[in-house]
Amino acid sequence: MSKEKLRIAIQKAGRLNEDSLKILKDAGISIDNGKEQLKATSSNFPLEVLYLRNGDIPQYLRDGVVDIAFLGENVLEEKGDDIVHSLKLGFSKCRVSIAVPKSAKYNGIEDLDGKRIATSYPNTLNSFLKKKGITADLHIINGSVEIAPNIGLADAICDIVSSGNTLFKNNLKEVEVMMKSEAILAVAPNISEDRREILNKLEFRLKSVLNARTSKYILLNAPDDKLEEIIDLLPGMRSPTVLPLAEKGWSSIHTVIQENRFWEIIHELKELGAEGILVAPIEKMVL
Repeated sequence: MSKEKLRIAIQKAGRLNEDSLKILKDAGISIDNGKEQLKATSSNFPLEVLYLRNGDIPQYLRDGVVDIAFLGENVLEEKGDDIVHSLKLGFSKCRVSIAVPKSAKYNGIEDLDGKRIATSYPNTLNSFLKKKGITADLHIINGSVEIAPNIGLADAICDIVSSGNTLFKNNLKEVEVMMKSEAILAVAPNISEDRREILNKLEFRLKSVLNARTSKYILLNAPDDKLEEIIDLLPGMRSPTVLPLAEKGWSSIHTVIQENRFWEIIHELKELGAEGILVAPIEKMVL
Protein backbone atom coordinates (compact mmCIF):
# COMPACT_ATOMS: atom_id res chain seq x y z
CA MET A 1 0.00 0.00 0.00
CA SER A 2 1.40 3.39 -1.02
CA LYS A 3 2.47 5.73 1.78
CA GLU A 4 2.42 8.74 -0.55
CA LYS A 5 0.66 11.86 0.70
CA LEU A 6 -0.84 14.56 -1.47
CA ARG A 7 0.61 17.94 -0.48
CA ILE A 8 -1.84 20.85 -0.59
CA ALA A 9 -1.09 24.55 -0.10
CA ILE A 10 -3.67 26.69 1.68
CA GLN A 11 -3.51 30.38 2.53
CA LYS A 12 -2.07 30.94 6.02
CA ALA A 13 -4.96 33.03 7.35
CA GLY A 14 -8.14 34.84 6.40
CA ARG A 15 -11.41 33.92 4.74
CA LEU A 16 -9.81 31.75 2.05
CA ASN A 17 -8.10 29.72 4.77
CA GLU A 18 -11.36 29.18 6.67
CA ASP A 19 -13.38 28.26 3.57
CA SER A 20 -10.65 25.87 2.37
CA LEU A 21 -10.58 23.99 5.66
CA LYS A 22 -14.38 23.87 5.73
CA ILE A 23 -14.69 22.25 2.31
CA LEU A 24 -12.09 19.66 3.32
CA LYS A 25 -14.06 18.96 6.49
CA ASP A 26 -17.30 18.68 4.50
CA ALA A 27 -15.49 16.19 2.26
CA GLY A 28 -14.84 14.03 5.33
CA ILE A 29 -11.17 14.95 5.71
CA SER A 30 -9.95 15.64 9.24
CA ILE A 31 -6.93 17.93 9.59
CA ASP A 32 -4.81 17.64 12.75
CA ASN A 33 -4.22 21.34 13.24
CA GLY A 34 -2.13 22.77 16.04
CA LYS A 35 -2.07 26.43 16.95
CA GLU A 36 -0.03 28.44 14.44
CA GLN A 37 1.25 25.30 12.74
CA LEU A 38 2.60 25.82 9.23
CA LYS A 39 2.23 22.14 8.35
CA ALA A 40 -0.44 19.62 9.30
CA THR A 41 -1.63 16.20 8.21
CA SER A 42 -4.96 14.46 7.86
CA SER A 43 -5.73 11.58 10.18
CA ASN A 44 -8.08 9.84 7.73
CA PHE A 45 -6.88 10.76 4.21
CA PRO A 46 -3.37 10.79 2.62
CA LEU A 47 -3.12 14.59 2.68
CA GLU A 48 -0.51 16.98 4.05
CA VAL A 49 -1.40 20.66 4.41
CA LEU A 50 1.10 23.50 4.09
CA TYR A 51 -0.03 26.97 5.17
CA LEU A 52 1.64 29.50 2.87
CA ARG A 53 1.44 33.10 1.68
CA ASN A 54 -1.09 33.31 -1.13
CA GLY A 55 1.25 35.09 -3.52
CA ASP A 56 4.01 32.49 -3.04
CA ILE A 57 1.84 29.47 -3.86
CA PRO A 58 2.14 29.54 -7.70
CA GLN A 59 5.94 29.24 -7.47
CA TYR A 60 5.67 26.40 -4.94
CA LEU A 61 3.43 24.58 -7.44
CA ARG A 62 5.98 25.08 -10.22
CA ASP A 63 8.83 23.90 -8.00
CA GLY A 64 6.95 20.79 -6.90
CA VAL A 65 7.04 21.79 -3.23
CA VAL A 66 3.26 21.21 -3.20
CA ASP A 67 1.10 19.13 -5.53
CA ILE A 68 -2.11 21.13 -5.41
CA ALA A 69 -3.43 24.35 -3.90
CA PHE A 70 -6.62 26.14 -3.01
CA LEU A 71 -6.14 29.74 -4.13
CA GLY A 72 -7.91 32.57 -5.91
CA GLU A 73 -8.14 32.73 -9.69
CA ASN A 74 -6.85 36.29 -9.40
CA VAL A 75 -3.55 35.02 -7.94
CA LEU A 76 -3.20 32.45 -10.70
CA GLU A 77 -3.90 35.11 -13.34
CA GLU A 78 -1.25 37.41 -11.85
CA LYS A 79 1.50 34.95 -10.94
CA GLY A 80 0.64 31.56 -12.39
CA ASP A 81 -1.05 31.78 -15.78
CA ASP A 82 1.02 28.74 -16.82
CA ILE A 83 -0.55 26.60 -14.06
CA VAL A 84 -3.78 24.74 -14.77
CA HIS A 85 -6.72 24.47 -12.42
CA SER A 86 -9.03 21.49 -12.36
CA LEU A 87 -11.98 22.69 -10.31
CA LYS A 88 -13.77 25.90 -9.31
CA LEU A 89 -14.64 25.78 -5.62
CA GLY A 90 -17.44 28.34 -5.42
CA PHE A 91 -16.15 30.37 -2.46
CA SER A 92 -13.97 33.46 -1.84
CA LYS A 93 -15.64 35.21 -4.75
CA CYS A 94 -14.32 38.64 -5.69
CA ARG A 95 -13.34 40.69 -8.72
CA VAL A 96 -10.24 42.54 -9.85
CA SER A 97 -11.34 46.06 -10.63
CA ILE A 98 -10.15 49.56 -11.41
CA ALA A 99 -11.43 52.34 -9.18
CA VAL A 100 -11.09 56.13 -9.24
CA PRO A 101 -11.96 58.88 -6.72
CA LYS A 102 -15.69 59.49 -6.38
CA SER A 103 -15.15 63.11 -7.41
CA ALA A 104 -13.43 62.15 -10.68
CA LYS A 105 -15.38 62.24 -13.93
CA TYR A 106 -15.17 58.91 -15.72
CA ASN A 107 -16.60 58.41 -19.20
CA GLY A 108 -14.76 55.25 -20.20
CA ILE A 109 -11.49 53.35 -20.27
CA GLU A 110 -9.92 56.08 -22.44
CA ASP A 111 -9.91 58.36 -19.40
CA LEU A 112 -7.13 56.19 -17.92
CA ASP A 113 -4.72 56.88 -20.79
CA GLY A 114 -1.57 58.49 -19.43
CA LYS A 115 -2.80 58.28 -15.84
CA ARG A 116 -1.05 56.85 -12.77
CA ILE A 117 -2.54 53.61 -11.45
CA ALA A 118 -1.52 51.98 -8.16
CA THR A 119 -1.86 48.21 -8.00
CA SER A 120 -0.74 44.90 -6.51
CA TYR A 121 -1.65 43.21 -9.80
CA PRO A 122 0.71 44.69 -12.42
CA ASN A 123 0.65 41.72 -14.80
CA THR A 124 -3.14 41.47 -14.83
CA LEU A 125 -3.50 45.22 -15.21
CA ASN A 126 -0.87 45.47 -17.97
CA SER A 127 -2.57 42.72 -19.94
CA PHE A 128 -5.99 44.38 -19.57
CA LEU A 129 -4.75 47.86 -20.57
CA LYS A 130 -2.81 46.48 -23.54
CA LYS A 131 -5.96 44.83 -24.91
CA LYS A 132 -7.77 48.15 -24.56
CA GLY A 133 -4.96 50.14 -26.19
CA ILE A 134 -4.34 52.18 -23.05
CA THR A 135 -0.93 53.33 -21.80
CA ALA A 136 -0.67 54.13 -18.08
CA ASP A 137 2.02 54.66 -15.46
CA LEU A 138 1.83 51.77 -13.00
CA HIS A 139 2.88 52.10 -9.35
CA ILE A 140 3.31 48.67 -7.76
CA ILE A 141 2.19 48.60 -4.13
CA ASN A 142 2.02 45.63 -1.78
CA GLY A 143 -0.54 46.50 0.84
CA SER A 144 -3.13 49.25 1.17
CA VAL A 145 -3.57 50.23 -2.45
CA GLU A 146 -6.76 52.18 -1.73
CA ILE A 147 -4.90 55.02 -0.01
CA ALA A 148 -2.83 55.90 -3.11
CA PRO A 149 -5.22 58.46 -4.68
CA ASN A 150 -5.80 60.14 -1.29
CA ILE A 151 -2.08 60.84 -0.82
CA GLY A 152 -1.50 61.96 -4.40
CA LEU A 153 0.43 58.86 -5.45
CA ALA A 154 -2.01 57.77 -8.17
CA ASP A 155 -5.07 58.83 -10.14
CA ALA A 156 -6.67 55.38 -9.92
CA ILE A 157 -6.15 51.97 -8.36
CA CYS A 158 -6.48 48.35 -9.45
CA ASP A 159 -7.24 45.85 -6.69
CA ILE A 160 -9.53 43.03 -5.61
CA VAL A 161 -13.06 44.01 -4.62
CA SER A 162 -15.49 41.90 -2.62
CA SER A 163 -18.28 43.92 -1.03
CA GLY A 164 -16.99 47.34 -2.13
CA ASN A 165 -16.93 48.65 1.45
CA THR A 166 -13.21 49.39 1.39
CA LEU A 167 -13.60 51.47 -1.77
CA PHE A 168 -16.51 53.34 -0.24
CA LYS A 169 -14.57 54.13 2.94
CA ASN A 170 -11.70 55.52 0.87
CA ASN A 171 -13.98 57.67 -1.33
CA LEU A 172 -13.40 55.54 -4.42
CA LYS A 173 -15.80 54.21 -7.04
CA GLU A 174 -15.44 51.05 -9.12
CA VAL A 175 -15.34 51.85 -12.84
CA GLU A 176 -13.93 48.76 -14.61
CA VAL A 177 -14.23 45.08 -13.71
CA MET A 178 -11.18 43.36 -15.21
CA MET A 179 -11.97 39.82 -14.08
CA LYS A 180 -14.19 37.85 -11.73
CA SER A 181 -12.48 35.43 -9.39
CA GLU A 182 -13.24 32.60 -6.99
CA ALA A 183 -11.23 29.92 -5.22
CA ILE A 184 -9.94 27.17 -7.48
CA LEU A 185 -8.06 23.90 -7.17
CA ALA A 186 -4.70 24.41 -8.90
CA VAL A 187 -2.46 21.49 -9.83
CA ALA A 188 1.34 21.35 -10.04
CA PRO A 189 2.61 20.79 -13.61
CA ASN A 190 4.72 17.76 -12.65
CA ILE A 191 2.50 15.97 -10.13
CA SER A 192 3.44 12.28 -9.84
CA GLU A 193 1.12 9.47 -10.96
CA ASP A 194 0.74 8.16 -7.39
CA ARG A 195 -0.31 11.57 -6.13
CA ARG A 196 -2.56 12.08 -9.17
CA GLU A 197 -4.50 9.00 -8.04
CA ILE A 198 -4.99 10.54 -4.59
CA LEU A 199 -6.01 13.83 -6.24
CA ASN A 200 -8.69 12.00 -8.27
CA LYS A 201 -10.19 10.68 -5.02
CA LEU A 202 -10.07 14.16 -3.46
CA GLU A 203 -11.73 15.74 -6.51
CA PHE A 204 -14.49 13.12 -6.36
CA ARG A 205 -15.23 14.11 -2.76
CA LEU A 206 -15.03 17.85 -3.47
CA LYS A 207 -17.42 17.59 -6.42
CA SER A 208 -19.91 15.73 -4.24
CA VAL A 209 -19.78 18.56 -1.70
CA LEU A 210 -20.04 21.28 -4.36
CA ASN A 211 -22.99 19.57 -6.07
CA ALA A 212 -24.78 19.43 -2.73
CA ARG A 213 -24.09 23.10 -1.96
CA THR A 214 -25.79 24.25 -5.15
CA SER A 215 -28.79 21.90 -4.96
CA LYS A 216 -31.89 21.37 -2.85
CA TYR A 217 -33.90 18.21 -2.20
CA ILE A 218 -37.59 18.85 -2.77
CA LEU A 219 -40.67 16.81 -1.85
CA LEU A 220 -44.20 17.82 -2.79
CA ASN A 221 -47.72 16.51 -3.19
CA ALA A 222 -49.23 16.88 -6.68
CA PRO A 223 -52.64 16.19 -8.22
CA ASP A 224 -52.38 13.27 -10.65
CA ASP A 225 -53.94 15.23 -13.49
CA LYS A 226 -51.01 17.69 -13.31
CA LEU A 227 -48.22 15.12 -12.90
CA GLU A 228 -46.84 15.36 -16.43
CA GLU A 229 -46.68 19.16 -16.35
CA ILE A 230 -45.01 19.17 -12.93
CA ILE A 231 -42.48 16.48 -13.93
CA ASP A 232 -41.61 18.48 -17.07
CA LEU A 233 -40.94 21.46 -14.82
CA LEU A 234 -38.61 19.58 -12.46
CA PRO A 235 -35.07 19.03 -13.79
CA GLY A 236 -34.11 16.08 -11.60
CA MET A 237 -30.82 14.16 -11.50
CA ARG A 238 -32.31 11.62 -13.94
CA SER A 239 -36.06 11.76 -13.37
CA PRO A 240 -38.20 12.52 -10.30
CA THR A 241 -39.39 9.77 -7.97
CA VAL A 242 -43.20 9.53 -8.03
CA LEU A 243 -45.11 7.63 -5.31
CA PRO A 244 -48.90 7.31 -4.95
CA LEU A 245 -50.44 8.85 -1.82
CA ALA A 246 -53.12 7.19 0.32
CA GLU A 247 -55.52 9.88 -0.89
CA LYS A 248 -56.76 8.91 -4.34
CA GLY A 249 -55.82 11.25 -7.18
CA TRP A 250 -52.62 12.52 -5.53
CA SER A 251 -48.96 11.55 -5.70
CA SER A 252 -45.77 12.48 -3.88
CA ILE A 253 -42.84 13.70 -5.98
CA HIS A 254 -39.20 13.66 -4.79
CA THR A 255 -36.40 15.32 -6.77
CA VAL A 256 -33.39 17.66 -6.72
CA ILE A 257 -33.37 21.20 -8.08
CA GLN A 258 -30.63 23.79 -8.54
CA GLU A 259 -30.69 26.46 -5.84
CA ASN A 260 -30.40 29.32 -8.35
CA ARG A 261 -33.77 28.30 -9.88
CA PHE A 262 -35.44 27.49 -6.57
CA TRP A 263 -37.95 30.34 -6.16
CA GLU A 264 -38.81 30.46 -9.85
CA ILE A 265 -39.71 26.75 -9.80
CA ILE A 266 -41.58 26.94 -6.48
CA HIS A 267 -43.93 29.63 -7.83
CA GLU A 268 -44.65 27.58 -10.95
CA LEU A 269 -45.30 24.45 -8.86
CA LYS A 270 -47.85 26.32 -6.76
CA GLU A 271 -49.62 27.51 -9.91
CA LEU A 272 -49.89 23.88 -11.07
CA GLY A 273 -51.56 22.88 -7.81
CA ALA A 274 -48.64 21.43 -5.88
CA GLU A 275 -49.11 21.33 -2.10
CA GLY A 276 -47.09 20.47 1.00
CA ILE A 277 -43.80 21.49 -0.60
CA LEU A 278 -40.85 20.52 1.58
CA VAL A 279 -37.32 21.70 0.78
CA ALA A 280 -34.25 20.24 2.49
CA PRO A 281 -30.50 20.85 2.22
CA ILE A 282 -28.29 18.09 0.81
CA GLU A 283 -25.13 17.08 2.66
CA LYS A 284 -23.45 15.21 -0.23
CA MET A 285 -24.54 14.49 -3.80
CA VAL A 286 -22.64 11.83 -5.74
CA LEU A 287 -23.38 11.87 -9.47
